[in-house]
Amino acid sequence: MTTTHRLPQKRHLVTELPGPRSSELTERRRSAVAAGLGSAVPVYAVDADGGIIVDVDGNSLIDLGSGIAVTTVGASNPAVADAVAEQAHHFTHTCFMVTPYEGYVAVAEKLNELTPGDHEKRSALFNSGAEAVENAVKIARLATGRTAVVAFDHAYHGRTNLTMALTAKSIPYKHNFGPFAPEVYRMPMSYPYRDPLGTDGVAAAQRAIGMIDKQLSADSVAAVIVEPIQGEGGFVVPAPGFLPTMAQWCRENGVVFVADEVQSGFCRTGDWFACDHEGVIPDLVTMAKGIAGGMPLAAVTGHADLMDAVHPGGLGGTYGGNPVACAAALAAIEAMQTLDLAGRAREIGEIVTASLSSTAESLAASGRDVIGEIRGRGAMIAVELVKPGTTEPDPELAKAAAAHTISQGVVVLTCGTYGNILRLLPPLVIGDDLLREALAILGEALAAG
Repeated sequence: MTTTHRLPQKRHLVTELPGPRSSELTERRRSAVAAGLGSAVPVYAVDADGGIIVDVDGNSLIDLGSGIAVTTVGASNPAVADAVAEQAHHFTHTCFMVTPYEGYVAVAEKLNELTPGDHEKRSALFNSGAEAVENAVKIARLATGRTAVVAFDHAYHGRTNLTMALTAKSIPYKHNFGPFAPEVYRMPMSYPYRDPLGTDGVAAAQRAIGMIDKQLSADSVAAVIVEPIQGEGGFVVPAPGFLPTMAQWCRENGVVFVADEVQSGFCRTGDWFACDHEGVIPDLVTMAKGIAGGMPLAAVTGHADLMDAVHPGGLGGTYGGNPVACAAALAAIEAMQTLDLAGRAREIGEIVTASLSSTAESLAASGRDVIGEIRGRGAMIAVELVKPGTTEPDPELAKAAAAHTISQGVVVLTCGTYGNILRLLPPLVIGDDLLREALAILGEALAAG
C-alpha cells in the first residue's frame, strides 16, 4: 500500500489532554448539548488525516478508533473529499424518491457486486446502520408473512426502538427507554472465551436452533439477524461453524438470514465482508460505517426476490442515498480496491496481534495475567481484560487503560457486555510506525494497571 498524507503522521502533544481550548469547548457544550450524548475522548478535533487527529489545541493524536470503524480510507481521503466537493457543486439533494440520480444506482450496482454471493441482488440506501437494520426486518417480515425476529446475546444493532429491542446490552443503550418493539427473541451466541461449548460452533448453533424450536417454531420466524463479528458486544468472533450452521437452518426453514455487517464490513476484517471468511452467503446484508468515508450512508443488499417483494413506496426516506454521500461511497470503495485495503487490514491484524501477544506474555511473567483473550480479525481486534488468574471481567482496568492511553495521545475505545474490552479499529491507511507506537503506549497503559 502506497499513500501520501496531508498531515504529518506523528503523535505530538503540546498540552496536557484536554488542553485549554478543548476545556473551554467542554464548558460551552454543557450549556448547549444534551447530557445524554457522551464522548470517549475529551478533546475537540479540527483536522484529521491518515492515522492522525489534530485537536483545537494543536495536539496530534494517533487514531485507533476510526470514528467507530467509519474512516477506513482516512478521515480526509483526497478522492473522497474531491468527490464530495464535485457533487456538492452540482446539487446536494433532490430526494431519490422525487428526482432520482445516477449516483444512487451506481452505489447499488457496486454493492450488488461486492456483497457475498453471485445471485441476482437488489439494494436500497438509507442513512444509518439502525435504519438499515429496521428496513431489513421490514423486508423479511413482508416477504415471509411472519413476524418473529431472532437476535443474539451480546448483540448491538442500533438505538431506534426496534433496534434497541434487538440490542442486548441495557446500559447505556436501553435503560428506561422501553417498551420496545415486540416479537424479538434472544438466543445464546457462540462466545468461545466464555461459552462452555468453546470452539464448537456447530454445537453452539444447534443449541440456539433447539431453543428457537422450543420457544417459537421455525414457521413463525421471519428473520435471524447476527453480526458475523459482534461489535459493541465485545468483538466476539463466533466459533467456526456457527454462522454456516445458522444460515443453513434458515435456508431449510424459509427464514431470512440477515448479516449485520455495519461495523465489520468494507475490508475491516481482511475480507470485503466478515461473512466471506467462512463463505457464508446471507439473504440480506446491512451496511453503513465504512461505506462512504465518513459521509452518512447505509444500505440493505439482498436476494432480488426478497428486496423486490416490497411494494413501491414501501422503502425509502427523504435523505436515504443522498447524492453527496453516494459520491463519497463510490470514491471510498474505489480507494479500498485500488489500495487493497482488505490486504492491508490483514497486515494490521498481524502487527496488532503480535504486539498484544507480547504485552500479554510480559504481563503474565510479572504475575499480572490480565489479558484473558486477544481476538478479532484483520483490523478489528479486541483485548478482553480480566482479574489476574481468573476469567472475571475487569471493567475498571479497561477504563483505566483507555484513560491512560488517551492521555498519552492515542485514541482507543472500550466496549463489551461487561465493559472490559479494549477495541482497536485503526484506519486502514495508518502507517506501520504510527501503529506500533500506539500499541507500545497501550502496552504501557496495561502495565501501569
